[in-house]
Amino acid sequence: MNDTVDQHSTPAQDSSPPIAEAVASVAPIVPERRKSSYAAWKSPWLYVALVALGLAAWQWYETRTRLADTQQELARRLSENDTVALESRALSKQAQEQFALLQGKLGALEGKLADSQSQQAALEELYQEVARSRDDWALAEVEQSVTLAAQQLQLAGNLQGAVLALQTAEARIAGSSRPQFISLRKVLARDLERLRALPQVDLPEMSLRLESLIAAVDTMPLAVDGRPQNSFKPKDAFVEASWESLGTQAFWRQLAMELWGEFRSLVRIQRFDRDEPALLAPGQDFFLRENLKLRLLNARLALLAHEQSVFRNELKQTQLWVDRYFDASDKSVQIARESLKQLSSTEISIAMPNLNESLSAIKNLKRGEERK
Repeated sequence: MNDTVDQHSTPAQDSSPPIAEAVASVAPIVPERRKSSYAAWKSPWLYVALVALGLAAWQWYETRTRLADTQQELARRLSENDTVALESRALSKQAQEQFALLQGKLGALEGKLADSQSQQAALEELYQEVARSRDDWALAEVEQSVTLAAQQLQLAGNLQGAVLALQTAEARIAGSSRPQFISLRKVLARDLERLRALPQVDLPEMSLRLESLIAAVDTMPLAVDGRPQNSFKPKDAFVEASWESLGTQAFWRQLAMELWGEFRSLVRIQRFDRDEPALLAPGQDFFLRENLKLRLLNARLALLAHEQSVFRNELKQTQLWVDRYFDASDKSVQIARESLKQLSSTEISIAMPNLNESLSAIKNLKRGEERK
């Protein structure tokens, strides 16, 4: 082999032509190469190289397989990511649409809120106006009630009616929270206390009693028309009794009593305790009763006008006429005399207070409201 190497190196060093060198070196090279190839198969480095080559091939295959798996996984994940991205874009688009829809609804709600706020402001203004109108109505009703109470006191002297009217006025403003009504309520309370402290005179009840007396005048019996009481028994018992049931003696006794009773009924004995008997001509009883009615009507007018002297004089004159001309033993006459006595002793002339303080407070309050 050294010779071969030397022969190969010699043509390199010489400057002979290439063809001659090639011809000279062909014959001895062939057996040398066969020997070197055989020796190379016995070299351990060849096996090492083959193992290394196998390992490299396996590593390349393994790497390629893993790379393919990785590519597939990457492709799958990319596909999933694309799907997720598409879903995300769809969700984003849907969210944008919902956001736009919500913005539209929000705008509509803001518009409605603005409308409701304007309506609320209008309602508050209307409520304030209604509250003022309600207070004005309440004040007008209170003024009317107080005026009515003053008229009842001054014109009719109706104390109970005036108290009821003032109570109505006080109750009308009792539920109001306005501070202006507090002073008015205090004034009304003072007037109520003054009226309640006065003695109570039931004018309607007295007027009704006078009306009942006027109605009873036509039914009261006169003294000149009185008849003595018949104390004997009626004869019906005697007539119905038979001769056999009474006997002879009892029959004659009963007959005598019957005859005596008939005789007594023919005689009339009447006693007058007065100096001048109150005798009336026929038909004069009508004028007497009418004059009594006029007296009682005058007493009623005096009662309503609170004229104490006229009221008492009319009742006293009426009482004198009843005592003189009417039958004192009759029940209706006795009731009339008792009523006249009670009525004439009643005080009807009471100094009624005025309600100028309450009326002035109402006028001042109305004047303050008009200035506002």
